[in-house]
Amino acid sequence: MLAIGGMGEAAADTLRLPLLIAHALALSGAASPRICLLNTAAGDDPASYVRAYSRFAQLPVRVSHLQLFPVPNVADPADLLLSQDVIFVGGGSSSSLAAVWQAHGLDPIMRRAWEAGVVMSGVSAGAICWFGGGTTGWFGPDLSAFTAGLGLLAGSYCPHYSSDPRRRPVYQAAVAGGRLDGGIACDDGAAAHFADDELAEIVTDSPGLAGYRVQPDGTVGVSEQRLPGRLLARAN
Repeated sequence: MLAIGGMGEAAADTLRLPLLIAHALALSGAASPRICLLNTAAGDDPASYVRAYSRFAQLPVRVSHLQLFPVPNVADPADLLLSQDVIFVGGGSSSSLAAVWQAHGLDPIMRRAWEAGVVMSGVSAGAICWFGGGTTGWFGPDLSAFTAGLGLLAGSYCPHYSSDPRRRPVYQAAVAGGRLDGGIACDDGAAAHFADDELAEIVTDSPGLAGYRVQPDGTVGVSEQRLPGRLLARAN
């Protein structure tokens, strides 16, 4: 599992493959990995798929996508997802993603893929979805706690931890108040790599970025442990 807090150095570059996505491909161990893209959280915006395919065009990667709006683009989503080396989920609305996946019966399929060794990855909402919950801005104008994640990984997840000034206080308050279980937060440009269900390391695409372990402190607050990241090197 590779849960990405935000795209960081790749945010303004629409052509180059983000380093953190390249790392997800490398984790598969496949020479020519098969990756399936899901942008359910963005309403399956067609432009997002066009951008993604263009980024992979010059690489030894076999790309597919699962589109659910207005109807699925494949007859057997389970067959598509279970045949992949990497499943990558884009950002957007965590609540909409959860509702649509449940309606289409994807929840147990995602668990089967994960248990079969497929690398599960995603950014923002696409990272929160693997946990029990996290912080979302898609219920209204303010950030709130989201608790309908798949729960493949225990605890909660908070993306954009340092880039969005609202995230840290809202996440910490939700954990302190018991609305969210303790968990992991990541800066934009940082990702939490889990091997099975244990945190293996934090990886980053730029210096100085980090992950954070946030837990209730046993009183009325939280403890925050900064987890320095390993800087990834881009292959030439």
